[in-house]
Amino acid sequence: MDVLDKPDRDDLPEQDSVVLDGIVWKKFDRWVLPVCTAFYFFAFFDRSNVGNARVAGMQTALNISDYQVSFDVQQFFCLTSSQYSVVLTVTYVPYIAMDLPSNLILKRVGPHLMLPAMVALWGIVAAMQGLVTSYAGLLLCRFFLGLVEGGLSPGLALYLSSFYPRGRLQIRIAAYFASAALTGAFSGLLAAAITDMDGIGGKPGWAWIFILEGSLTFAFGIFSFLLLPRSPETAHFLSSEERHYVVSTLKSSRAISDDDENDAFSWMEVLRAIRSPQVLMLCVVTFFNGVLVFGLAYFEPTIVAGLGYTGNQAQLMSVPPFVLAFLASIISAFVSDRYSCRGLTAIFFAIWCIVGFSMFYASTSSHVQYVSLFFSVTGAYAIAPAAITWMANNSAPHIRRASSIAFAFVASNSGGILATWLLGSLSPAPNYTAATITFIAMSIGQAVVSSLNLFYLLRENHAKAETRLSMAKHDERQDLGDRSAWFMYSL
Repeated sequence: MDVLDKPDRDDLPEQDSVVLDGIVWKKFDRWVLPVCTAFYFFAFFDRSNVGNARVAGMQTALNISDYQVSFDVQQFFCLTSSQYSVVLTVTYVPYIAMDLPSNLILKRVGPHLMLPAMVALWGIVAAMQGLVTSYAGLLLCRFFLGLVEGGLSPGLALYLSSFYPRGRLQIRIAAYFASAALTGAFSGLLAAAITDMDGIGGKPGWAWIFILEGSLTFAFGIFSFLLLPRSPETAHFLSSEERHYVVSTLKSSRAISDDDENDAFSWMEVLRAIRSPQVLMLCVVTFFNGVLVFGLAYFEPTIVAGLGYTGNQAQLMSVPPFVLAFLASIISAFVSDRYSCRGLTAIFFAIWCIVGFSMFYASTSSHVQYVSLFFSVTGAYAIAPAAITWMANNSAPHIRRASSIAFAFVASNSGGILATWLLGSLSPAPNYTAATITFIAMSIGQAVVSSLNLFYLLRENHAKAETRLSMAKHDERQDLGDRSAWFMYSL
């Protein structure tokens, strides 16, 4: 952590500060982080299990077509267009539309109410997917799934950024992001087991995947109303001394503003966010990453099936790459927090993506192509927490940070739309040639743009250091946020 980000110790003896520092963040890790991780786990689970349901027979049962593109409106609703890609795409339209407005109102409504409500509502919608009997019914469910789940991902990043100092944030964001990789592993195992319920209650196995997993999400959403605090100041598990220490530390690290008035809503702060070079560059990175992550999340079971594995074997063989991605995300986040190297982490795993997709493209061996998934899945999933943390670390005050995080998720989810068509209509199985070439180009793009952002932030920090030598802090405008000379960018 930069010396400018060290908490103010004036009010506490050094020994007491060290003791509190070892206590308060662990309390958040026990009370707040597991709930947020579970939220993201269920979100990714209920959005991506359509891939497992597809392998389990949903596509055949609902007569959903595969790769023929049609833009005729009548055909669109009569099961003759590239319907599986449409099913995935329709989720993203309301999802993207909700990212920014939900983040802007999150603090006013209260994250302790808004986040659990989202979870409970989409759990209901997710379970209803198991009751549909037609393509049109599935489309309707997927639309409302995106609508009620849309604000969760940026909301979680914003929520956690108000509980942890900037130098401690990535390992926490990685914890819930890595749950997405764990979802890929667990979803395959669970789907293999649930598929055996085929015929129970007159429902096919693929329908039970949606019903059981959605019901579990709803139950947890209701229960979580009892768990989340609104903010560190209202956390019931902290003593008054611990609350004072946390707030002081967060203000000193620029995780929250010194004055609540600086956090008041302003459209100017929204505009300042989108005009910030580091925000624009990271939006490019998250767009590329969204294409990779969501493409692999939705299609990895199908890709594995195309390598010669069938049925439950395909479900089970889809698991190991996601396990490695989970472990890599956690380990790299720990290193990134310890050595403040968000940019290098993103660049390193972009190279993994390049290696993985290049192997898949260049080889005709199913064994080599399967091994390539360990590189591509791990690289794509490990970049995501680094990029989002990098965005959250380098945006202030609150509304600018809320907007920046939301823009990052808008970009990422827009990439998800492209992914659903790249690996569907535009690049047919089993080789996915056009998609793989595009993925290689986007992996290179992630490495290049992350490098540009790193050099830009280094230059800005150097300029800020020179400014601090020529002026006093009280002479600076109070509304600069992350543009302040006393705000050092995380690298």
